[in-house]
Amino acid sequence: MKRTLPQSILLYTTLVVVISVLLFPVYWMVITSLAPSNALRSFPPQFWPHNPQWQTYTNLIFNTDMPRWLLNSAVVALAATGISMLVSVLAAYSLSRYTMKGSEAVGLFILMSKMLPATMLIIPLFSIFRNLGLMGSLWSLIIAHATAIVPFATWMLKGYFDSIPQELEQAAQVDGCTPWGALFRVILPVSAPGLAATALYGFVLSWADYLYARTFLANAAGNWTANVGIATFKGEYQTDWNVIMAASLLAALPIMIAYLFLQRYLVGGLTAGAGK
Repeated sequence: MKRTLPQSILLYTTLVVVISVLLFPVYWMVITSLAPSNALRSFPPQFWPHNPQWQTYTNLIFNTDMPRWLLNSAVVALAATGISMLVSVLAAYSLSRYTMKGSEAVGLFILMSKMLPATMLIIPLFSIFRNLGLMGSLWSLIIAHATAIVPFATWMLKGYFDSIPQELEQAAQVDGCTPWGALFRVILPVSAPGLAATALYGFVLSWADYLYARTFLANAAGNWTANVGIATFKGEYQTDWNVIMAASLLAALPIMIAYLFLQRYLVGGLTAGAGK
């Protein structure tokens, strides 16, 4: 149905307003990071600094440990996401394709484990990692993040696998594929949108974590992630908010890039199985 002129005006006006509201925090972070420290206390605020302080970014990159913190965050997020996806794919495929006694209870148990708050898991995880000698190691963070990602990823992928006809696997097995071959050669390529959306969720969850990183890496400054490192920029008596905002933008950049590359998979992946 063709829209009338008033309807089009209302639609595009609403779209502009919504986009402006969503992008305003990012815009404010950018101008805060480029403003001098003394200009942040001025009123009314400047909507663009007269003398942008680009050296704030160069100082962060070359005179602080920010690159190392970003690297640690990337290593933890990629490793936790990889381990979680491996476990979740196998678990979700088993729950989707094989019916056995107690399978529904197992699936419910996995879902309930996702409902546990992170604060409830810190004490047992802290005790386990201390006994294993993993405190201060990136492995403690990788394992902790994987335990948080697996439950949701398993249920998300199960819904996607449920929407894929089993005839595809049966046809592949008739052509000589083993069950493992049918999974890796047929099901996983078809499931690319669901896999991409799930992996992106796991990556974002791991990248954005502060609670686990602050607890398990408190005494290992060399292994700090970006979020823990940025928190150290806040002083007791004075805080350079332009430095914090610049560091926050650098930390958010990998997530923005990931969304740009994977956005075409997100809608299909997040709504997978909705019509089943």
